[in-house]
Amino acid sequence: MYRDKKTGIIGIIITIVILIFVVIFSNGDTNHSFFENIASNLVMPIQNGLTYLKNKISGNHTFFTDINNLKEENEQLKQRNSELEQSLRELENIKTQNETLKEYLDLTEKYGEYKTISGYVINKDISNYSKTLVINVGKKDGVEENMTVIGDQGLVGHVISVTDSTAKVQTIIDTASSVSCSMSTTKDSIVCKGTLDEKSALKAMYIPTEANIIQGDSIETSGLGGIYPKGIHIGTVKKVTNTQNMTDRYAIVETAVDFDKLDTVLVITNQ
Repeated sequence: MYRDKKTGIIGIIITIVILIFVVIFSNGDTNHSFFENIASNLVMPIQNGLTYLKNKISGNHTFFTDINNLKEENEQLKQRNSELEQSLRELENIKTQNETLKEYLDLTEKYGEYKTISGYVINKDISNYSKTLVINVGKKDGVEENMTVIGDQGLVGHVISVTDSTAKVQTIIDTASSVSCSMSTTKDSIVCKGTLDEKSALKAMYIPTEANIIQGDSIETSGLGGIYPKGIHIGTVKKVTNTQNMTDRYAIVETAVDFDKLDTVLVITNQ
């Protein structure tokens, strides 16, 4: 009896399974859609991943292409920058030459009463003891020893030696230099010498006891001594130092010429 009951249950199960298959195969379209949905859900993520990977690779290719383009543009910009820098240097050279020519013209006009030779400084020796210059004109240009050298603002010094193409100039701030001068206010004669302490200043000595020398007085060459012509500006009184003995008093004269920046000069040939 038990076996008959078990056999009956198995039969029922088999019948149900058969009915299920019959239903499934009798609804083919629905089943097909069902399996398509399953397949779609399985395949789509893979397909999306492959598409993303493809786009990524394609994007990297564009990136590397852009890098190459940027490198090429950078090289072109470097070349252009080099050309612009060269043009700028050329313009600066032209500007310097024009400024030098203008200085020559200004000097020539300012000292039109003298016959002069223009030149420019090619070497400087501005040490504590020796303060000399070398200029680019010499014997072949008509320059001789003891000729006066002036700048735009005033007296520079005089020629102490000459070669065919250069001349050495002892400046008025050299410690061995001594210039006969006169004061603009009183016309009293004094002597201005180079000093060790001052780089662009002179020491005015032998001031007459009755002379009233004050700060701001203009100092110029007196024409005495046989080297410098009269009336060339030297500088202005910066400080007056009085002593117990009036004959020992002195003044500091600031030179009109800035020797650190001096580039262009004139040599007076008809003094």
